[in-house]
Amino acid sequence: MEEDLNVTYVVFGGHIEVHKYRYLYFMVVFTVYILIICSNSTIVYLIWKHRDLHEPMYIFIAALLLNSVLYSTNIYPKLLIDFLSEQQIISYQTCLVQFYMFYTLTSSEFLLLAAMAYDRYVSICKPLQYPTIMRKRTINVFLALSWLVPACEIMGLTTLITNQKLCSFTVKVIFCNNSIYKLFCVSSRAVTVYGVFVVLNVVVLPVLFILFTYTRILIICYHSSGEVRRKAAQTCLPHLMVLFNYFFLITYDVITVRLETDFPKTAHLVMTLQLVVYNPLFNPIIYGLKMKEIYKHLKKLFCPGKTN
Repeated sequence: MEEDLNVTYVVFGGHIEVHKYRYLYFMVVFTVYILIICSNSTIVYLIWKHRDLHEPMYIFIAALLLNSVLYSTNIYPKLLIDFLSEQQIISYQTCLVQFYMFYTLTSSEFLLLAAMAYDRYVSICKPLQYPTIMRKRTINVFLALSWLVPACEIMGLTTLITNQKLCSFTVKVIFCNNSIYKLFCVSSRAVTVYGVFVVLNVVVLPVLFILFTYTRILIICYHSSGEVRRKAAQTCLPHLMVLFNYFFLITYDVITVRLETDFPKTAHLVMTLQLVVYNPLFNPIIYGLKMKEIYKHLKKLFCPGKTN
């Protein structure tokens, strides 16, 4: 009992009429979560099972979808518990863990997209060198860096946050993101500076790299045959769709906290839900339908009687 008295709790104040619509919220979010797990896992399974999908592009797609499963699992179970609870609270220590996992996996998504962009660049712009550049070892290094670099950098940020004194215990969100900065008694310059460094390193630089590689691809395609342009469109457009949407939502997530503005609660909730719903739910649809080889195996899985 004494241990409970020493636990600091944070209240989630971003819910709207949760007591009135709790069961509706629960069923909708539970359905979305199951769809996310099933759809992402199906594509990952197909890539793992079929040897013709054991290529760098598909391996990176599998890693991206696995990242989406982990990302969703960090948010949805707690969200479902909150819908059925009288109070939407979380211990500060658990909140920090959720914060750490959220931004680690978010950053990993950008780095994985950068690795995919590099793979497409080599494939289209340097096709003869592709087998020697994109070796198994290179792929493993890219995958390791995509998860380890954010894990280490966000760990440093989380450690700085842990040492901050709290004067408020309510956040205007539904899960722990950078809104927890508003709980601090005094704004920390160290947290701000290090946070900017992390954003530049794992978000801005990967996005600039992706834009550079796709610019090079577009230039090459402009001077190439229709077949090359068709191949580029088929493999690159899904990546760009995912990138632009995710970058927009993450930019919103960062700016709303830093600007100190009273954003309408309903609009803020809608944007936050897009952040945790859109990519995890639609990534497998985008890659499953737009990537010809994956779509072929999907048809065989769900329509085994059809050969074409």
